[in-house]
Amino acid sequence: MDAVQTVFVAKDPIAAWLHASAGFVTPVTVLLRIVASLILGAVIGWERSNKRHSAGLRTFMLAFLFGTVVAILDCCIFAASGEKGIFLLSACAVIGSSIIAVHSMFYSSRNQIKGLTTAVGLWVSVVIGIALGLGFYTVALASYAALLCILFWFPPLEVAFNNRSNYFEIHLELTSSVCLQDFVTVIRRLGLRIDEIEQNPAYVGSGLSVYTISITVSSEMLKKYKTHAEIIEALKSLDYVHYIEEMRA
Repeated sequence: MDAVQTVFVAKDPIAAWLHASAGFVTPVTVLLRIVASLILGAVIGWERSNKRHSAGLRTFMLAFLFGTVVAILDCCIFAASGEKGIFLLSACAVIGSSIIAVHSMFYSSRNQIKGLTTAVGLWVSVVIGIALGLGFYTVALASYAALLCILFWFPPLEVAFNNRSNYFEIHLELTSSVCLQDFVTVIRRLGLRIDEIEQNPAYVGSGLSVYTISITVSSEMLKKYKTHAEIIEALKSLDYVHYIEEMRA
């Protein structure tokens, strides 16, 4: 027990700065870790729910709380047994949360994988909760800051980079299947190359011909001066195009 407590206190600067007992499992530190996990989960959950993702405020609060509580229980079991061993509950929590995260993803009717970022975010949240529950405040807060940056500030950068990529996919809805050849002809004249065309069976019987098309920008002029958004805006002007958008992860 003493060895575990010494590692927690000596190795974590924030624990040492808060209080001499901050790295120990006491009623006060248990309450501190649980409240901190709920606050951290609420901020991430608000960001996800604000963007209308499947996992929102309560889900992320529960994920952080779950990780924190199992880590605290592991500490108590470890201290009570007085024997060295693995933190079994924490290990099971990581495995269990990864399974839940995988099942939170789904394919949309446009053949897009939805919920991938949210799923990974849930799994990372549980791991951060475990770090917080073990008393590794510095690791937990540093990881949390990185998670915030990825979810809040990286999306605009990702869009900017992707918009200048030479490769992109589109969701295309045509008024008739006979218009597909005309669309392919226009694409080639614009300096684009079609790598793959896949018809979407989810729209059979809707009166529309729907496709997922992989496109490579082959024209040097387009690469230099045009973004994906501008290319798609030009394609929208075609009479037989009912709807078109770029597919993003």
